[in-house]
Amino acid sequence: MYSKCDSLRDSQLVFDGMSQRNIITFNALITAYSRSPNEGFSAFRVLSEMTTRSFRPNNSTFTSLLGACYALEDQLVGSEVHCQVFKFGFVEDVRVQTSLLGMYSHYGNLESAKVFGGMVDRDSIAWNSMICACMKNDKLKQGIQMFGKMVGTGSKPTLFTYSMLLNRCGRSGDHVSGKIIHAQVIVCGRPADVPLQNALLDMYCKCGYTETAFCIFRNMEKPDMVSWNSMISGFSENGDGSMAVSLFIQLCRISYRKPNEYTLAAVISGTGDLPASYYGKPLHAQVKKLGFESSVFVGSTLVYMYFKNGEACSAQRLFSMMPTKDVITWTEMISGHTRLGDCENAIKFFSKMQAEGHKLDNFSISNALSSCADMAALRQGEMIHSQVVKAGFEEDTCVCGCLVDMYAKNGDLKAAQLVFSMVSEPDLRCWNSMLGGYSNHGKAEEAIKLFNEVLKQGLKPDQVTFVSLLSACSHRGMVEEGNMYWNHMKRNGMKHGFKHYSCMVSLLCRAGLLNEAEVLIKEADFGEKNTTLWRILLSSCIVYRNFKLGVTAADKVLRLNVEDDATLILLSNLYAAAGRWDAVAEMRRKIKGTMSEKDPGLSWIEISQKIHDFACGDQSHREVDDAKNELHRLQENMKEWETREISCA
Repeated sequence: MYSKCDSLRDSQLVFDGMSQRNIITFNALITAYSRSPNEGFSAFRVLSEMTTRSFRPNNSTFTSLLGACYALEDQLVGSEVHCQVFKFGFVEDVRVQTSLLGMYSHYGNLESAKVFGGMVDRDSIAWNSMICACMKNDKLKQGIQMFGKMVGTGSKPTLFTYSMLLNRCGRSGDHVSGKIIHAQVIVCGRPADVPLQNALLDMYCKCGYTETAFCIFRNMEKPDMVSWNSMISGFSENGDGSMAVSLFIQLCRISYRKPNEYTLAAVISGTGDLPASYYGKPLHAQVKKLGFESSVFVGSTLVYMYFKNGEACSAQRLFSMMPTKDVITWTEMISGHTRLGDCENAIKFFSKMQAEGHKLDNFSISNALSSCADMAALRQGEMIHSQVVKAGFEEDTCVCGCLVDMYAKNGDLKAAQLVFSMVSEPDLRCWNSMLGGYSNHGKAEEAIKLFNEVLKQGLKPDQVTFVSLLSACSHRGMVEEGNMYWNHMKRNGMKHGFKHYSCMVSLLCRAGLLNEAEVLIKEADFGEKNTTLWRILLSSCIVYRNFKLGVTAADKVLRLNVEDDATLILLSNLYAAAGRWDAVAEMRRKIKGTMSEKDPGLSWIEISQKIHDFACGDQSHREVDDAKNELHRLQENMKEWETREISCA
């Protein structure tokens, strides 16, 4: 087969064999080299020979050389060509100006604005170059303004103009600007091509308007694979897995369209919240049938799907069978175990990932730190912190938020404060981690000060923020402040969730405001059917000896679960507080009859990077005798200290 390299070699041979050369022949060879991705420097070699032979470059020469800068991906070389444009007096040539604009916009360099400002005749290509430069600098607003000026000056936007703007609107989640661009597409009266229709699909799906996207999709005469993938991915990402599967089935029935790995990955990721036996596993079979078993991309989504269904064993089995694994696949294994609360396995996979030489990313580190936080593994967390510094993620807000959370949950609040203080621009998650740390340590005043700082920074608090605030108020019995933050949520249109109600009910109960707590529980949409809230109220009724309300609270729970052991025990304690010993005896008989075998609660301690767990009455640990001896020694020391204190008194 005759390749492009052969063509260039033949062109060079013809050129070398010419006895007489002129500007046209030099430009022809420069153009040939500038269009080849790997031959950009050869174009400049020919230019050097051209100037040595006293030929003066013209506008065609510079247009080709600027095209070569694209192939070289070298902005510095492009700037040098720009200097030569000035030197040879082509700075006002429309062709050269357009090429300069294209080169600068390709790199997202707003130097293009100076070139654009000096242009007298601006065609749609010039306007597109300026809009492209704005898009590459994430300046969507300026790009939209530039589009408005383009339309205002009478220059007609191309289909590419609309596609470019819509793609950026989708990435930014700006559906308002996206709808304005869509309206302009309709007004211009030109039939949209498939790339533009795909850009519309992408924008509406990414902004959450899947119904609008689906209307566009249904009206497309010849949707390509990008169209199908965009629509399936849109349904998946917006939580409509069943529609994603339905569309996938329709695609499979079309003989001339075959799903690719992106199609499969999109539909599988949408079935994570659906039963694996009905959706995920048949799709896994389809992956095998279509020959995509070795695809890392598809494999990662299958691992995600199995973890979302709580099938860790299936995920591990699939992972072990994958011939190649990338960072995303390893991270799915770490995050999957973290979500299921299997923190020990999450840390193991994190260590294996490093051992196999994979470069850590912020997501894998964040998940590993979350596992250390939940497992109270301080030493392991500190080791990962050192890797954070080594990998250069000290400024990553997501990683720093997890570091703050890890130290706070491990009881090292000073370390959490230090990490937080070193973040130059913490995001809301980072602020929430520090706020949660103060709350968990009972530092309500510090939590409130930090919340005020969040407001000063112009950040909008979310539900997690208020859970921490209300929890802090609950720990310190700050009823007035708790009510203030509760009402703050109402004023700002935030819905109170279960955790908010739990904190607020606890706060009111601790303050002895039991009737107010009862009213609040009944106010919740889920209050009548939530055993936890009624149990909190019942527990406080024992403390404040409110027999009547306590029986009501217990009745609410037992109607939903007649064998609720915790409620029966609390009710027994309530009868005891009221001196109803006959009822206490009756309750204890019920408890003995309904109490089922339960897994014991565990305590653990980390020693020399190893975690030891203990259960009440467990004598199986190999160092149990040493532990008993140490406990005995500590008890003797305490007795001696108590004796000295009494004698000194």
